Amino acid sequence: MKLRPLLLPITIAISFCFLPPAARADVLKIVVDDTIQPMAVEFIDHGMQEAKRSHSEAILIELNTPGGLMVSMHEIVEKILDSPVPVIVYVTPAGAHAASAGFFILESADVAAMAPATHTGAAHPVLINPLTDKSIPLDPVMKEKVENDALAMLRSYIGKRGRNQQVAESTIKDSKALTADEALAQHLIDYVASDENDLLRQMDGKTIARFDGSKTTLHVAGKTVRLYEMSLREQTLSLLMNPTLAALLLTFGLAALYIEFNHPGAIVPGVLGFIAVLLAVFALHFLPVRYEALVLIVGAFVLYALEAKMHSHGILTAGGIFIMVLGMLLLVDGPIPEMRVKLWAALSISIPFGLITVFLMSLAMHARRNKVVMGEKGIIGETGTVTASLNPSGTVLLRGALWNATATVNVPVGQQVVVRGIHNLMLEVEPVSQPATLNPAQA
Repeated sequence: MKLRPLLLPITIAISFCFLPPAARADVLKIVVDDTIQPMAVEFIDHGMQEAKRSHSEAILIELNTPGGLMVSMHEIVEKILDSPVPVIVYVTPAGAHAASAGFFILESADVAAMAPATHTGAAHPVLINPLTDKSIPLDPVMKEKVENDALAMLRSYIGKRGRNQQVAESTIKDSKALTADEALAQHLIDYVASDENDLLRQMDGKTIARFDGSKTTLHVAGKTVRLYEMSLREQTLSLLMNPTLAALLLTFGLAALYIEFNHPGAIVPGVLGFIAVLLAVFALHFLPVRYEALVLIVGAFVLYALEAKMHSHGILTAGGIFIMVLGMLLLVDGPIPEMRVKLWAALSISIPFGLITVFLMSLAMHARRNKVVMGEKGIIGETGTVTASLNPSGTVLLRGALWNATATVNVPVGQQVVVRGIHNLMLEVEPVSQPATLNPAQA
């Protein structure tokens, strides 16, 4: 009876312990350690939806990126500004950076923070030469338009965040980059923290002004930090966003389909090639693709086929490898080197791939030109040895087997004969020394 008053609180405590994590107020952590591209947008969006559904206290985005697509960056910034849950962007670990598009994302956060030995900035939009990985000077008018667009976007929210607009604009106009301490001193970020626990402790109790004009006080010290992980689908699609992998899948798929066309019924090359091409097309759909580069890659296969047929002593193969390398380098028009096919990758794929493809094509065409070597017709033209004199019938040793044979002249034992025809398992032969005559059956 004395235990009865304790049953209710004990039951409540036990029930709370068994509540799913999503039902508790916590900090939801989203780790973005990649380029800014469509899959990063989808991942962050799903994480924000989970934070809203589970009534999380805050969203912690741990960021480490060299930059990425401006379109994807615009979408992420829009979602951060519109998030009902406060968003903290934290550049970490030591050595990480939030460059180019990453700088815009960092500055859009309700709370911006960096770990020691990290840096940000260098947000000037550029065009990159895919062959040299160096920036291409923009036309003065185009340069002004691109800069003004980026500056207008930054101004649209950085002032409301209470950050240094002048210094922020210098990261675009002058490609200025700042360390964590410099960014803190210039009022571009709010905190420098050694780790996430240190960051949550520093900002606990801080009242922040939301982008919609409301104010929120953060109570995050000691809160559980729950990691939001990518689903299997998101992991797979994120992997496919690698331009080098997409280019490899495309070239492998085209080669496998060519093998299937030359060997109908092989099935395996056709199935694998079809799947590889579909995956490549799906990945390239989300990347900035130059379709002229696809023409170059297909043209390389045309040159390989001509080499196997015409035997140009490697000239056509060299030309095919050259335009395949060029096609791969130009295939993905990414704004940063990390979003393009590297020169070393293009060479390491194109050279062995071209040589192997020409070799396989040569084998296929050589096999087509060869005579039939199986069955009865396969032994016509073969040379055997007489084991029982032909006058005109006898036996001949051919391919390790004794055959009944007939000849138009007498042939002694041990004489070499050549097969000119076969009828009902009877070889029609003539002496090797006799001038060859074409059997009517061969005409």
